[in-house]
Amino acid sequence: MKLIYKGKFDGNQDSLPCREHKQGAVAFKEAKTPAALAVIANIMYIVIMVVLAVGFVMRINAYNGESLFSYKALRYINLWGIMMSFVTLFPHEFLHAICFKEEVYLYTNWSQGMLFVVGTEDMSKLRFVVMSMCPNMVFGIIPYIAFLINPQLTFFGTMGLFAVGMGAGDYYNVFNALTQMPKGARTYLYKFNSFWYMPEEKCALQNDVK
Repeated sequence: MKLIYKGKFDGNQDSLPCREHKQGAVAFKEAKTPAALAVIANIMYIVIMVVLAVGFVMRINAYNGESLFSYKALRYINLWGIMMSFVTLFPHEFLHAICFKEEVYLYTNWSQGMLFVVGTEDMSKLRFVVMSMCPNMVFGIIPYIAFLINPQLTFFGTMGLFAVGMGAGDYYNVFNALTQMPKGARTYLYKFNSFWYMPEEKCALQNDVK
């Protein structure tokens, strides 16, 4: 893997790296522009944050013997945990990047609250899902689960709460891959969007079965 920092994304999709399309490639049914993806991701972010915040409050109150929805739990929000969740923004993208074998490019788009990496190599459905979920597991889901197990770990609970929400765009990509890619298909990025195709040997095998 070779990570190349490209700086600010100017909104021009033609400036993103791309490759020739594979024969029979099918475009994912997904947001077609960064702005559209930002809207979807922000809506998902709000929903995720609300759900996890309710979980945070209920777990703290249950541990302290308070009413489950008591506002007193809010005083346990850890400011260092919030700060750390934002510190993980670049490491988050780095963990995406290390799942690539070839060159991968890092872009920033602060006006829309986005950082993203782009690589053009083929991936199996499994590797694409692992690549998408890896930083969310490390910085978000695992710390939040650790807090649920031990509610004294409010630093990890707060960091996880915010970091899980920041992965909203990744969950959207995982959902699209799991629901749209057939078994044995491979995927790749083309500029801002994803495509999937069936490798020739898979197609030949399926034709033989028929």
